[in-house]
Amino acid sequence: MRGVVNALAAERLGPGVILRICWKADRLAGMAAKGDRGKGQMGGLCTIIGAGEGLGRALARKFALEGFDIAAVSRREAGSAAALAAVATARDGADARFFQADATRPETVEAALASVAETMGEIDVLIYNVRGDLTPCAPLEIGYEALEQTFRLEVMGALAAAKSVIPAMRRRGRGSLFFSSATAAYRGSATFPLYAIGKFGLRALSQSMAKAYGRDGVHVVHVRLDCDLDTPVMRALCGERFEADRMACPDAVAEVYWLTHLQSPGGWSNEIEIRPSTETWTF
Repeated sequence: MRGVVNALAAERLGPGVILRICWKADRLAGMAAKGDRGKGQMGGLCTIIGAGEGLGRALARKFALEGFDIAAVSRREAGSAAALAAVATARDGADARFFQADATRPETVEAALASVAETMGEIDVLIYNVRGDLTPCAPLEIGYEALEQTFRLEVMGALAAAKSVIPAMRRRGRGSLFFSSATAAYRGSATFPLYAIGKFGLRALSQSMAKAYGRDGVHVVHVRLDCDLDTPVMRALCGERFEADRMACPDAVAEVYWLTHLQSPGGWSNEIEIRPSTETWTF
């Protein structure tokens, strides 16, 4: 296509226009190579586990805008209300449905995703977007029950999600699986050790899945969110101290997920980190 553009239009189109056309051609070629069904009528099905009012809402809106139907999975339907409403306003005719699961109980995750596949079709993109509470404690104060709950939420739930979608993605030779994570996946904490332990486990699982199944066309991505997000929860916590320009915009973060999904297998990102330009780096 580049040859055609250069030969037929070089004199009439400026170099910037040619560059944009060539970029679009490369993007479409990458989508074709990956097997994506693309935008609009070529959209697929995106399932979000942890489709809350913050990043979950932004992800649901972004993928709906790009032609995807949305399956929102949460413990309670009220927890996904903002995400479902965002889909309804993002694109006319978008199919958005709620499915119930508790990420600390892997059998409910498997059951919910089986129901998604049965009623909405095969899942093209799965985003595991859950996190536990940031409860401070010293490492020696960690309770066994709390440790088990953290492991169930961060690792067992993620494994159940992967087990539910990766086999079909391997058969099709395409699919994207995102794990929303944090800086805690890279370093321990004297104050929030439970959170770090859970995210360490999640990152190890993501890396293992990427190395095992990337060759089959499954794009597995660990997303390090090194920032606070501008969400209703953060606004409530910060109160008068809230500064929007110090937070990451959920819609901008969702755009990164989307662009990563579009990557060609010849140049995949399996580890990405996201922060706003105003983030104060901690190391």
